[in-house]
Amino acid sequence: MRQKKCIIIGAGIGGMAAAVRLATKGHHVVVLEKNYRPGGKIGEIKRDGFRFDTGPSLFTLPYLVDELLNLGNTHDASYFSYQKLKTVCRYFYEDGTQINAYENPLEFAEEIALRTGEPKDAVLNYLSIAQQRYEATSDLFIFNPLNKALKVYKDLDPEKLKPLLKVNPLQTMHSENKKHFRSPQVIQLFDRYATYNGSSPFMASSMLNMISHLEHNSGAFFPDKGMHSIVEAVYKKAINSGVNFLFNTEVKDLKIKNNQILSVHTNQGDFDADLFISDVDVNTFYRKPAARLKAPKSVKNPSLSSSALIFYWGMDRTFPDLDLHNILFSGNYREEFNALFKTRELYHDPTVYLFISSKIVKSDAPEGKENWFVMINVPPSGDRDWMELKEIARKYIIEKIKRVLKTDPTPYILFEEVATPHSIQEFTGSFKGALYGNNSNSIWSAFLRHKNQSSRYKNLFFTGGSVHPGGGIPLCLASASIVEKEIEKI
Repeated sequence: MRQKKCIIIGAGIGGMAAAVRLATKGHHVVVLEKNYRPGGKIGEIKRDGFRFDTGPSLFTLPYLVDELLNLGNTHDASYFSYQKLKTVCRYFYEDGTQINAYENPLEFAEEIALRTGEPKDAVLNYLSIAQQRYEATSDLFIFNPLNKALKVYKDLDPEKLKPLLKVNPLQTMHSENKKHFRSPQVIQLFDRYATYNGSSPFMASSMLNMISHLEHNSGAFFPDKGMHSIVEAVYKKAINSGVNFLFNTEVKDLKIKNNQILSVHTNQGDFDADLFISDVDVNTFYRKPAARLKAPKSVKNPSLSSSALIFYWGMDRTFPDLDLHNILFSGNYREEFNALFKTRELYHDPTVYLFISSKIVKSDAPEGKENWFVMINVPPSGDRDWMELKEIARKYIIEKIKRVLKTDPTPYILFEEVATPHSIQEFTGSFKGALYGNNSNSIWSAFLRHKNQSSRYKNLFFTGGSVHPGGGIPLCLASASIVEKEIEKI
């Protein structure tokens, strides 16, 4: 295959992974990034001796990063290390119940039985089904293009596909979880996995219940230097592989001729290439740099995922009862998701996610202090006054912490930084701040996600969380692998 000149629009994790893959194959790769740094949503804040990861905080399938760093002959895997978590998450409920989600499935099942009375065999059986479902679908729908699913299906072992025959795709995640478990706490725990792609368990297909496999069978991990070290390692790998990054370079328009992209127009001039890969949220891509391209229906009328409101608090003490990942559940999950996806309002009793990286990375906070990443799910931006809403949300969050953790965090907050749907949109390009592009609140959602190669413009490709196979670091890395496979066929 002859060497090609490749332009990648956006230095998110998907775009950088594609850059590494193409550069190690001998292609000439230039990455154009509108911001001053790489990483997209995987950013960091440093202030007064504290460091915060600003975006994704869950790390699963770490072998995908290892594989990327081991490509070619630059030997960059040694720059990146991580550890497996013994406790994946600590769950807190309004009634005082606490559940430690241990990494070991048997220990996790025994913990659930102890705390809720749910039979441990019910949990182990559920996780076994989740694993079978994941293994049956990963080759079909995660690591290959959607339009190649039929070909992949024909090549798979029929025995491996049997678990799919037991799935009722018309059933929601919540409905299936209610059949598996009797404890409302356990149902809510497993319903939570809908939020991993910004969806509702009361609307999303039961197929998504396989997500729990990634944490409780494959395991959850954490980088020894925090989530941003993933960006640092992949960026260094890209540089060592010969990738050229141009920051503060925003793509404004595309030059097109005979269904081919010829060049991109930016604030720094024009750049031509043979191949173009967009790592931009597709809902933003078709509205800004590619406004002249015909957008698919899913982009014209997007069903957006949830967004987030995040408070970064420098805390003037440590909290031994909290772990790395903590969830303070809403007292009424159904009403919370109704507010997110139906009435599109800020809910008065939100589920609070509390991430404290200094529990693992001691240098992320001064001694005797902690760095709190405090997040709630909120509707995408729209016409809302987020300066006012963040103050209301802050009150809701503090009230929740007081009730559930029996402590008032307010006296210990040394400083505060805030991310709103509006600021997320401004910095990352996520349309209306939706974290995962479109949601999965339909059985057809997986099939309606934007493809990794344009049907009309054959030299235009797509990576990132808003396209197939979906959002989150592993799926963004998978999108880059798919693009590499598609380009090899040209």
